[in-house]
Amino acid sequence: MLGPFSRRLYLRIWLATVGGVLVFALVVGWAWRIAAEHNARNFNAPPPRELQITDAQGAPLLQGLASREPGPWENGVTYQIEAPDGRSYTLRMAPRHARPPGGGPRGHRDGPFWLAPPYGFLWILAFVGLAVTLGVFPIIRKLLLRLERLQRSVQRFGEGDLSVRVPEQGHDEVAQLARQFNAAAARVQALVQSHKSLLANASHELRSPLARIRMGLALLRDGAASPGTHEELQRNIAELDQLVDEILLASRLDVGAENIGTVEPVDLVGLAAEECARVDAELDIEEGAAIPELRGIVKLLRRAVRNLLENARRYSQGRITLQLTHTGRAIEVRVSDHGPGVPAAQRERIFEPFYRLPGASERSGGVGLGLALVRSIAERHGGHVRCEDRPDGARGASFVLQLPLDGMR
Repeated sequence: MLGPFSRRLYLRIWLATVGGVLVFALVVGWAWRIAAEHNARNFNAPPPRELQITDAQGAPLLQGLASREPGPWENGVTYQIEAPDGRSYTLRMAPRHARPPGGGPRGHRDGPFWLAPPYGFLWILAFVGLAVTLGVFPIIRKLLLRLERLQRSVQRFGEGDLSVRVPEQGHDEVAQLARQFNAAAARVQALVQSHKSLLANASHELRSPLARIRMGLALLRDGAASPGTHEELQRNIAELDQLVDEILLASRLDVGAENIGTVEPVDLVGLAAEECARVDAELDIEEGAAIPELRGIVKLLRRAVRNLLENARRYSQGRITLQLTHTGRAIEVRVSDHGPGVPAAQRERIFEPFYRLPGASERSGGVGLGLALVRSIAERHGGHVRCEDRPDGARGASFVLQLPLDGMR
């Protein structure tokens, strides 16, 4: 019998509200009645008035000052009369509802009986209860409908429909909960889609080095291998290892893993110098400029700088420059090359996982994750990365990595 009440929150809230208002009305009515009776018992007597009693011919029988005695209403009204000769008289009047001596008819009532105490007060309570019942229900039902929509959306989301969203109405706690759910749902959907795309692209990229390794092993088995087969196998294995490493790192960065590395002060000058020496790039620091240390994860920052330099080396047909600049509360790493450049329409897409410019897939090296990792590492450190034209107007591209000094704590 209590099943619907235990399953429906709006019914419980509605009944609690109605019950609370009715209890409040009863308490107020009881207190009001007690106060009225108290005031009646302690009512100050009015000033005395002249009283005269005459016979049928109009001759005065009694004349004097009459004062009403205070007392409970159920005992009627009592007057004390002081005559001019010093005698005292008492005049008592029975309550209106009392039956007069001799069994005469009852006194006259003011109004119908259902409006007389205590029935009149009960009618007032009934009217208040009905008004509260009818007025509160639609308000509570409208509020709880939003919670029910949220509950159904959460259920659908848990069943696998990651595209479900909740209407965001108003600015109260329910609307805030709906916005938080929508943000969390969008984040989960983006992560799942990213992982699906990562797996699909990774499986495609893994086929190429595996096919080349398989072919090289077949040539070795048949004795038809060329002198450079061993080197080709080594290069394909290294490419395969790099691909697996970058896929794992991209996946951990995407889900916000906490155990990637220790946050510590990082000397970007020394790190950039080491990486520039690997690819024969030029390190450019303005004379006299002081590049402070920043807080970050060394191996991630090294991977970001290395990926930018290797990307420039892969496409550049001339000198590569890495410029370090301290601007305000951030350090700017600018890697410039003399390659074909990047069209303006493609400068955002090149940071997507496994995306390559048209014709770039035929070039040697690269698996399409390097720049995507740079963006993930920059965001992990509270910074960002962008691609733009070279500042000197020459042919090529510049990749600018901005990292705040206190991006990680």
